[in-house]
Amino acid sequence: MPGFGDILQKAVYLGVGLASYAGEKAGNKLNELRAEAQKLADELVKRGEMSTEEARRFVEDMVQQAQQQPAEAVKDEKPAEPRRIEIVSEEEDSPKKDAKDTAGVDKLREQVQNLQEELRNLKRD
Repeated sequence: MPGFGDILQKAVYLGVGLASYAGEKAGNKLNELRAEAQKLADELVKRGEMSTEEARRFVEDMVQQAQQQPAEAVKDEKPAEPRRIEIVSEEEDSPKKDAKDTAGVDKLREQVQNLQEELRNLKRD
């Protein structure tokens, strides 16, 4: 029967192995991203849409963003709940409106009403 020390040692080795494997995978993905970003930058330089200095900064920025994303993704994890949208009515808006703004709002409202009517018609069919 293995002792507690053996189990603890195996658990530590397992943890170190998993961390090493995850590090290798992340490194491989980062290298793949760097290669793809470099190909894109080379193509843009070839077309004349980007200078070589801009291309170098572009690749560095892409790699830096890729390195920061996993940490930010963990922070932003929240329950999958729909985001609430608040619709502000015309009465709640500030009284200082231009005629141009009001016309644009009216036009958008009319478009929304037309789309709602079209949606109702589609649901009936």
